[in-house]
Amino acid sequence: MILDTTITNRDNNNLIKDLVGKPFSLFKWLTFKEISCKNLVIDEVSPNFIDYFNNSSDIKANLELRPYGVIVKFQIALKNYSWVIPFYHLAIFKTNGISIHANGRFIHFKNNKSLKKNKSFFNALLDLKAKSEFQYSFTPI
Repeated sequence: MILDTTITNRDNNNLIKDLVGKPFSLFKWLTFKEISCKNLVIDEVSPNFIDYFNNSSDIKANLELRPYGVIVKFQIALKNYSWVIPFYHLAIFKTNGISIHANGRFIHFKNNKSLKKNKSFFNALLDLKAKSEFQYSFTPI
């Protein structure tokens, strides 16, 4: 789900909290340190995102972990957008960079120095996703 977060809106905040949970506390942020990832350069987007990007180049995105998902934040012109992804929709692929997929949409990030610096963030993201899937796993009959 993509939300326009240029102006703080109580309905959007409540929707984000329902989908991916509240932000981590200050104590968790100080101990965990891999809560956010900054300045990843977007290389390619799915056709569903073309309306948002309008052939802009060198758009950067920030990722933020939440207890039940991740938020991909990006800014185009003077508008801020947030793509809210619960863990049960999230798929991550490493193909000449990293791409994040959910609900038929994807964003592919360039393979550069900033992506390599954020390797520990993606490890933490995959760990939280695995814990979430393990918590709600079921055994087939």
